[in-house]
Amino acid sequence: MTYRLVGIENNYRFELAPTGTLVCGRAVTSDLAIIDPTVSRHHADVSVGEGGITVHDVGSSNGTFVNGVKVERAFVAPGDTLTIGKVSFALEEVADAPAPPPAPAAAPMPGGTIVRQIPRTPAGGLEESGNLHAAMAAADPAEKDRKKLAILLEVSKGLTRAVDTDALLTKVADYVFQILEADRCAILLLEGEHMVQKVARDKRSATVAYQVPQSIVRTVVDEKVAVLSDDAGEDTRFGGQSILMQQVRSALCAPLIGSEDKVLGVLYVDNFNVLKRFGEADLDFLIAFAGIVAVAVENARFAERIRREALTRSNFERFFTPQLAARIANSEEAIRLGGEKRPVAVLFSDIRGFTALSETMNPDAMARLLTEYFTEMVDCVFRHGGTLDKFIGDAVMAQWGAPIREPDDADRAMAAALDMMEQLDLLNARWRAEGRPEVQIGIGINFGEAFAGNIGSERRLEYTVIGDTVNVASRLCSKAKGGEIIISEEVRKELANPPALEALEPLELKNKSQPVPAFRVRR
Repeated sequence: MTYRLVGIENNYRFELAPTGTLVCGRAVTSDLAIIDPTVSRHHADVSVGEGGITVHDVGSSNGTFVNGVKVERAFVAPGDTLTIGKVSFALEEVADAPAPPPAPAAAPMPGGTIVRQIPRTPAGGLEESGNLHAAMAAADPAEKDRKKLAILLEVSKGLTRAVDTDALLTKVADYVFQILEADRCAILLLEGEHMVQKVARDKRSATVAYQVPQSIVRTVVDEKVAVLSDDAGEDTRFGGQSILMQQVRSALCAPLIGSEDKVLGVLYVDNFNVLKRFGEADLDFLIAFAGIVAVAVENARFAERIRREALTRSNFERFFTPQLAARIANSEEAIRLGGEKRPVAVLFSDIRGFTALSETMNPDAMARLLTEYFTEMVDCVFRHGGTLDKFIGDAVMAQWGAPIREPDDADRAMAAALDMMEQLDLLNARWRAEGRPEVQIGIGINFGEAFAGNIGSERRLEYTVIGDTVNVASRLCSKAKGGEIIISEEVRKELANPPALEALEPLELKNKSQPVPAFRVRR
């Protein structure tokens, strides 16, 4: 009996089979890799048994829970909820798949074509594969089997070393030319509803411009069969005229079938020499080879997704609320460079007289004070659904509206500003009782269009907003005295529930040709 862990409010999904102990943790090398800050690198061990699974917490920092109860070792039955750190799963029972019907014999088609069904289960798939085209020609049956398995084992090892999908596909093409007497090789992967050609090479490793015959691709994908066309130029079933124009004499094509019987793409090879026509042994070998490639492609894509989510979370969890960080991490577009213009509310807060204050305190005391101060201010931003953009010395920059806009972004920014002032009053009262210095802050808020997006490199990104809207917010903050909140006319217009406001004389701001209308919030 097999089981499945299905994520609750997350996208994780793990198939569990009785294959020994499975390591669960944050490390990407774990059997059950869960990239989340609440999960330890080696969090727990999981084993499949009769009627469910057994989970053993191996000393994790944030614990393991079954149906909300913290456990060290426990049995989890189908329907129970297993929580690793703060990532929850439901355990489901997976019915054993019925044995597949025996594969039909090779079906000859017009033009010397053979269409062969792809085995639906991996059991026996490699052992029943054909042999190498040239290396095994003179070997006895036992030697053929030995060489066949040795080659496939070496291929599987080589493909698992690929660091990403592009590198993997390059290795696949290399192995094709080592294994088969082919003139060209192409690999297509399914992206959305379209097959996209990822590799097209000749035996000299040169990239070539040619299109795989779409009639062959459609047959392979739609019927999930492997095709050997031994006389491609005369094969009307697969658009012989098109193939004839490309001087194809013999062609092989096999689908890359992943988990849940889904076609990921196709592997296609052909040659021009009538003396190097492919045979059934080549077709058998390509079927086995394509099965290994499909598994490797799925693994490479999963590893890329894990790396992308880890990078995204490492960059964004400091700045976004945990819920928003998770949504961004699961987005395919999360770490792309670039951005867009968006209406945002921008808030700056700054400690008044910080330079003079720092001169009176030793570094440890100053670091402790700033840590306590920033912790409270960031909590205020997050509490009202904002994004921490950055710390600038002793200043805090936050924004509402990117990457996800809400209709009350201006009201949220105002609520956060008032909350910051209240929390600072509480901090000052505690510091005063402890004999520590007090601080005062000024806050400026502006609303308008700004560029919002990821700035940096693929290895180090920062999500930020830039533009005149940001600059004005910063300058309003510089005009605010200790304990003051100053907002622009644009913010006042956006507020659905404005607090008591006092109109100020229009402010002269740097790089503004005209004075800017502004308002002081009455507290």
